[in-house]
Amino acid sequence: MKTNVLFTTAVCCAMLVPSLTAKAQDDAVVVEEEQTTVISDITCKDQYYVNKKDNWFIQFGAGIAIPFLEGTNKNGDRESHITVNYNFGFGKWFSPYMGWRASFMGGPLHYENKGMSKFKYVSANVDFMWDMFNSLGGVNPDRVFSIIPFIGLGGTYAWDFKGPENVYADNRVKTNSWTLPVSGGIQLRFRLCKYVDFFAEGRAQFYGDNFNNIAFGRPVDINGTVTGGFTITFGGRDYKSYNPCEYVEYIDNLNNQVNSMRAALAASTAALAAAEAQLPCPEVVESETVAVEVAPMMATVRFTLNSARISDQEKVNVFNTAEWMKANPDQNVAIVGYADKDTGTSDYNMTLSKRRAKAVYDMLVNEYGINPDRLVIQAEGSNVQPYDVNNWNRIVIFNAQ
Repeated sequence: MKTNVLFTTAVCCAMLVPSLTAKAQDDAVVVEEEQTTVISDITCKDQYYVNKKDNWFIQFGAGIAIPFLEGTNKNGDRESHITVNYNFGFGKWFSPYMGWRASFMGGPLHYENKGMSKFKYVSANVDFMWDMFNSLGGVNPDRVFSIIPFIGLGGTYAWDFKGPENVYADNRVKTNSWTLPVSGGIQLRFRLCKYVDFFAEGRAQFYGDNFNNIAFGRPVDINGTVTGGFTITFGGRDYKSYNPCEYVEYIDNLNNQVNSMRAALAASTAALAAAEAQLPCPEVVESETVAVEVAPMMATVRFTLNSARISDQEKVNVFNTAEWMKANPDQNVAIVGYADKDTGTSDYNMTLSKRRAKAVYDMLVNEYGINPDRLVIQAEGSNVQPYDVNNWNRIVIFNAQ
């Protein structure tokens, strides 16, 4: 076969240079900006978040209440009595560290005021909770014991007052009172299983002087409660995590590819310049046909924890693989799915890795028209870990065949 080497080189390079230059410049800008805005300013630690439907809980329990109010016994000493107290609440942990709840409590209160005085009350509070151990000792949804301080605001209704002294208004006996307490306390939480915790907590509620319908003496009335009970978390305590540095090595590989493309472009530009320098073309010389090496395929598809959904960021890699297969029609591809060994059982991870490979297979066939006869699905589960970092093994790798 007779080929004009210089003419062919000049024509091919002239056709490829504009597109290669534009693509290389575009890729360089995107990758370098990603490296500047993401890699240089992030802390490479796991970040946690909670889905809207996760970590809702209800709790119920009972305990005791001890009021510290005005009044003294017949000997002139202040004295309070222990009474039963009931508790119910619901809330949500919106992060591993912070949560809120609506808490309802109530019961009878007894105290001395020159004789036995008593009344009934019910209180509603909105509490803001802090998981001390997750904040100071690292996030662990399976931790057996936690200490949770909380503060709250609320409203209390008291009625059925019985005692020698009450506040009168407009020549009428006042039979109830409304007060707005602030409160604080500490909860001790013991994990029984994924869905159920036992809790014991102490709370102090601070009222204005008329909580018990009597306003004299100490300016602040206090109601102390100690309750125990159970917390039921719907779906179990669970926190999603991601590491913003997971893609650092992947982005570095992209940068290396861009640099290789730049080097190849520079070499092509130099060859084109050398070819143009020799124009007009010399005599045609006979040469053997040179086999063109198939370009390597380097794309992978990464997945989040316990997911087989292809993210928008990873869809571009499926597209690149489809374009590579269209450019190399004689090449078949094995789609190999993996899962990280730190989560899930071996059987579950095998199924998960197959779902990931099947998701990529479906996109190549259904969206990009790749002949299914050219594709093979393989599932390795967590039995094989292609990367030393477990988080990187939530992946599908393409192998040319």
